[in-house]
Amino acid sequence: MADARYIRNFSIVAHIDHGKSTLADRLLEKTGALSKREMSEQVLDSMDLERERGITIKAHAVRLTYRARDGHDYQFNLIDTPGHVDFSYEVSRSLSACEGALLVIDASQGVEAQTLANTRLAMNNRLSIIPVINKTDLPGADIEGTKQQIEHALAMDPSEALLISAKQGTGIEEVMEAVVARIPPPQGSPEAPLQALIFDSWFDSFRGVVVLARVVEGALAVGTRIRLWSNQQVYTVEELGIRTPKLARVEKLEVGEVGYVMANIKRVSDTRIGDTITEHDRPAAGPLQGFEEIKPMVFAGLYPVEAGDYEVLRDALEKLRLNDASFFYEPENSVALGFGFRCGFLGLLHMEIVQERLEREFNLNLITTAPSVRYRITTKSGEVLEVESPTRFPPAGDIAKMEEPVITALILTQDQYLGGILQLLEEKRGLQKGFEYVSRERVLLTYELPLNEIVLDFYDRLKSVSRGYASLDYHLAGMWGSDLVKVDLLVAGEPVDALSFVCHREAAYSRARVLCARMRKLIPRQLFEVAIQAGIGSKIIARENVAAIRKNVLAKCYGGDITRKRKLLEKQKEGKRRMKRVGKVDIPQEAFLAVLKVSE
Repeated sequence: MADARYIRNFSIVAHIDHGKSTLADRLLEKTGALSKREMSEQVLDSMDLERERGITIKAHAVRLTYRARDGHDYQFNLIDTPGHVDFSYEVSRSLSACEGALLVIDASQGVEAQTLANTRLAMNNRLSIIPVINKTDLPGADIEGTKQQIEHALAMDPSEALLISAKQGTGIEEVMEAVVARIPPPQGSPEAPLQALIFDSWFDSFRGVVVLARVVEGALAVGTRIRLWSNQQVYTVEELGIRTPKLARVEKLEVGEVGYVMANIKRVSDTRIGDTITEHDRPAAGPLQGFEEIKPMVFAGLYPVEAGDYEVLRDALEKLRLNDASFFYEPENSVALGFGFRCGFLGLLHMEIVQERLEREFNLNLITTAPSVRYRITTKSGEVLEVESPTRFPPAGDIAKMEEPVITALILTQDQYLGGILQLLEEKRGLQKGFEYVSRERVLLTYELPLNEIVLDFYDRLKSVSRGYASLDYHLAGMWGSDLVKVDLLVAGEPVDALSFVCHREAAYSRARVLCARMRKLIPRQLFEVAIQAGIGSKIIARENVAAIRKNVLAKCYGGDITRKRKLLEKQKEGKRRMKRVGKVDIPQEAFLAVLKVSE
């Protein structure tokens, strides 16, 4: 039986690209978990996308054995967490499975927005936080400046910060000794009824769902009948094990230990992150705190370029959902794009990753419609609707009130870029909630912003305005009422549902004009004039015309009477009028991407 005094459960948290995965690699190396020959960069990042982008998408857990300077062998359970804001719920659940956290800060970049957000998450979970200043070997490293930011922005003692270079492997021994000394051992009674926290799960095509769990109370053994708290489903544990990072079977997981559980579970969606596992015959009094249903924040339509690929896309989405329960899809039909699916994502990065995986792993060519968010609409009859697609909006005359989701954004930047950033936030209908200097030159802005203003191009514009020196972190903060309108686009009098968008009434006119102007360049000329119109309800607010291709019908008239020429021109005019009535306009694929660029 493992002695809980010698167990340390900790996580590594940081802003993107501050060296989390590299530090995890060094810890694996130093504890001898993998030999030099077996090592590769970002060992815990198993997906090609994670390696290419240099980001962690899924949380990973690994057990290490470390012989400390006091002569005892310690069991380290390291949980490497995702760094991007889209996966902040996963980070919070991973942190609740730990007693401590290594907070990694890049010495050349200092404290960033996600460093702040992750530190607050760790403090909310009452973890012992060890600040680690990484990349101290770089020429641009500002160690003293970073220490000041740790003191002012994070309210932590800078003298406790450890100086390391994960790339060079210096200072790693001190980090492991600090884990032993500063992170408390897990608490919990081995005799109490079982309570285990699920913090990750994935699908194995041979064994079903594999669940990563931390035993908080009691013990988990092979053959135990377990129950999942959120859906009350009962399973029998078939296999238990740990990752070292190779999979190794064990017969039992004790209090404080982290491992994987296989119990013939068929769907990942049954094992929700943050849920509690308890024993069926001797259940605990209640679940562990902090469980939430994961709700998608960003919605977009995915359509195959070739109509025949619809079945392939459906199968691909089913397979992808086996491994990613946080995204959902439902069939959708568009007049312009045919059959496809309406998908919900945790955020823009999550949407990009899902789309890239579908195209790469299943050889699909996809059209993605402009991302939108979920609006709450109160009709004049008092009915409350939640709508995530502009095509499903009720008629404008039936709407009494519209509400949109709001985020609280933390933006950290250098003060020389403040002017452009404040102007951008003003343009995006932001509401200032806080403004403070965290060091001599760095400013922390706290703003409330409508989510639909940031899903298109906000992050790119923030980076260009600040020349890459601003970092952003956000979380959902509720809903607020807004004067929103749905703008429809009509091509030759026919509404094109896939090109509708929702925006604030004040911005509707300018955005409609830009979209119409873009569409005029993208729609090929026909033998008749094509009108491109944007309207709110029955009111047209912008219009552009695609001029007709004019055939020279007078070419064959050499000299002769003017009436002959006029007769031919009248005949041509009548033909164009008839064609305009029955003619159909094919809209090219690039036109559907025009909506994404409207606010540039």
